[in-house]
Amino acid sequence: MKTQKLVILGGGMAGTMMANKLRKRLGPEWSITVVDRDNIHVYQPGLLFLPFGIYRKEEIVRERASFLGEGIAFREAEIERLDPVARQVFLQGGDLLSYDLLVVATGCRITPEATPGLTEAGWLESAFDFYTLEGAEKLTRALQEFQGGRLVLNIADMPIKCPVAPMEFLFLADHYFQQAGIRDRVELIFATPLDAAFTKPRAAQELGHMLQAKNIKIETNFTVSRVDGQNKVLHGFGDRVLNYDLLISVPVHAGSEWIRRSGLGDDFGFLHANKHTLQVEEYPGIFALGDTTDLPTSKAGSVAHFQGDVLIENIQRYLEGRELKPDFDGHANCFIETGYGKGLLIDFNYEVEPLPGKFPLPGIGPFSLLKESAINHWGKMGFKWVYWNLLLTGQDLPLGHALCMDGKRP
Repeated sequence: MKTQKLVILGGGMAGTMMANKLRKRLGPEWSITVVDRDNIHVYQPGLLFLPFGIYRKEEIVRERASFLGEGIAFREAEIERLDPVARQVFLQGGDLLSYDLLVVATGCRITPEATPGLTEAGWLESAFDFYTLEGAEKLTRALQEFQGGRLVLNIADMPIKCPVAPMEFLFLADHYFQQAGIRDRVELIFATPLDAAFTKPRAAQELGHMLQAKNIKIETNFTVSRVDGQNKVLHGFGDRVLNYDLLISVPVHAGSEWIRRSGLGDDFGFLHANKHTLQVEEYPGIFALGDTTDLPTSKAGSVAHFQGDVLIENIQRYLEGRELKPDFDGHANCFIETGYGKGLLIDFNYEVEPLPGKFPLPGIGPFSLLKESAINHWGKMGFKWVYWNLLLTGQDLPLGHALCMDGKRP
């Protein structure tokens, strides 16, 4: 019996989940190899909580290989490029992996160097990110030492991982400084390139009201042109200027460099896949999911989870020579931590914006949509256990991959 080779590029949530799901689905004639640049798996939603002392580093960092089931090989290596015609993955150092089926889940990365001046004077001293472990750790100390002044959170450009995370940071900062007794000495400013707090109008209105109620000023249509770290000034196009004492940057995001080196994807390195089937149509033996794609939906863990349920079926259909199902509808849901032990929940897809109601059981919940509640907060906090114990291990969850309109109100 000839061995068939499945290679999964990326050992984050999406890649690990798919490896474990496919190991259960594919027969023994299939070998499965997961490739990633390192063996450090970070629970990325936890990075938001690290600077505020809510989580410790030990709670959000594990070894990638420890979550891969029996019969799955892990290869720690940088990817140089892909030859989709020859079906070969070239690794840095000269090694290569051939494949019969390829799943791309290499996620996205921050590129603070793309904003002039951001990584120069003051970087990781008075200007920080919280999208990396290093940035979140160093920001922890900066917040502890902060005694007042202007804190500006700036989104450099879209798309970004977890689009609600910047607002969550500000809501938590409001709570944090209240507890520290210095909130009256702290000015919180949200500078965004969007024309509202969020991309979806209904949610943007609700979140905009919350920012206002918490005395967080929003600067819309602010597109950063450069950062003067020496003088702590954020410059925007159109001669707009924001002074800061502490800058929290959500830097420009990009896909993987190997995607661009391979002549695939867009200018930012995001790989194009069919937004309903998740197949890279130009090369049918390649599928993609998670943050690495250019799909017009949120770059969030819930999206990768819902995509995975569609992808597992479509890979089986592809191997059997059957037509793929166009079943992924862009479904995303996000718990939004709002501080003071409360949270908000939004649930939407390509066509339907967040609506009020109950989730997941119509009329029962227990979670409320577009409404603050304590149970939403605990849903957010409880997700960490679900992530480590169920999602990564490829367990089936009692949630359909498609958006359900039951329990929602127009």
